[in-house]
This record gives sequence, C-alpha cells and structure tokens, in this order.
Amino acid sequence: MKRHTTGNTSNNTAEAEETAGAILGWLANEPEMLGRFLALSGVQPYQLRQAINDPGFLAGMIDFLMGHEPTLLAFCEATGTNPETVAAAWNHYSGPGPGPGEY
Repeated sequence: MKRHTTGNTSNNTAEAEETAGAILGWLANEPEMLGRFLALSGVQPYQLRQAINDPGFLAGMIDFLMGHEPTLLAFCEATGTNPETVAAAWNHYSGPGPGPGEY
C-alpha cells in the first residue's frame, strides 16, 4: 500500500501516527538499524512498547530517519512511502523548525 501526502497532512494526526507506526515496524525488521536507533536514543528494547505512546519518542524516531537521507530513502523504498509523508509526520510530532534567520 502506497502512502502519500494529501491535503494538510501536518495536521493529520491519524496519518502521522500511521507513518510513525510504519517507521517502527520497518526498524523492527532492520536489526542493525534498530540497534543504532536504540543506542542513540537510550531506549532499551523492553521500553519500546511503552515508548510508542510518547509523542517525544515518536518525534525522536522520525528525527532519526530524517537525519540520514540514505536511511530515509531506504524506508521509503521498502514501504512505498513518499518522503513528503515522513516530513509531514516529522512536522506533526516535532513542530515546525526555525525559519530563516532564526536560531
């Protein structure tokens, strides 16, 4: 199933949740990548079930993907997800970043 951006996706909680779930599912099937993410996040494998209910964890997980273009593109190719959909979920959980000239 191909996920795509429709309308104002940054405000679409359901699509952001679906995308975050797809990312977690993909990471779970990529042991090396999941291990890297867990090491960087400090989350232990037994904490994942509870962490998925934390918007901050989801923001960090999506940020992990967005911070490395080859990983983002691997996820998108494997799941048929547009990078724009991941970016919309990232904006949903992380909020908009600083604008030009802002720190």
